Amino acid sequence: MGIFALIKEDFETVRRNDPAMRSCAELFFNYPGLWALFFHRIAHGLHTKGLKLAGRFVSGVSRLLTSVDIHPGAQIGRRVFIDHATGVVIGETAIVGNDVLIYQQVTLGGVSLSHGKRHPTVEDGAIIGAGAKVLGNITIGREAKIGANSVVVNDVEAECTAVGVPAHTSKRIDDKVPLSHNIMPDINKELFEYLLKRIAVLEHTIQTGDLETMEKKDHELEEVYRTFLRSIKQ
Repeated sequence: MGIFALIKEDFETVRRNDPAMRSCAELFFNYPGLWALFFHRIAHGLHTKGLKLAGRFVSGVSRLLTSVDIHPGAQIGRRVFIDHATGVVIGETAIVGNDVLIYQQVTLGGVSLSHGKRHPTVEDGAIIGAGAKVLGNITIGREAKIGANSVVVNDVEAECTAVGVPAHTSKRIDDKVPLSHNIMPDINKELFEYLLKRIAVLEHTIQTGDLETMEKKDHELEEVYRTFLRSIKQ
């Protein structure tokens, strides 16, 4: 697909996906992510033709105008939507697939200064929440979701959700809403609630000597704990 066809598709992607857009004129003034992709398509084209300095110049201009830092070497697929975009950083060896949604302040960064592949691969249909840091040569699977402000340093399987610092992975939550942070699992909260309930059972048993109630509650809590472990992929 040619560069101009890609740019045209980028514009159409914003019009199709953003409910906040009221007119085509807004595309020129209110979508830094769109313009960051526009400049990146040009910079990447120059980069792949060996004109690396020219590519870096174009990306530098883009960074000044959009507050988005995308290295010309990064590979970005079709119909990618960078929403709000301010503060997004995408490293040189990052690979972003088709139909990926990236929110503001996201970093697709490296954890090594060595040459070679050192940035993430984000597969088709994935969603990266606001402020998330995806670091290293890892893979975010197809249609996976990364919660806001999560720090991801390990692979995330397809159709799974990763949340937390460092991020833990759970099974997919909702395939109807793009990224429902209000229903995403709070792993730390669930674990603390389990521990508090366990302590309450022990305190009750010490005070009353009621072993029968303790055994019943212990069995219930064990099932809760097993369910919790099954939902988390370490």
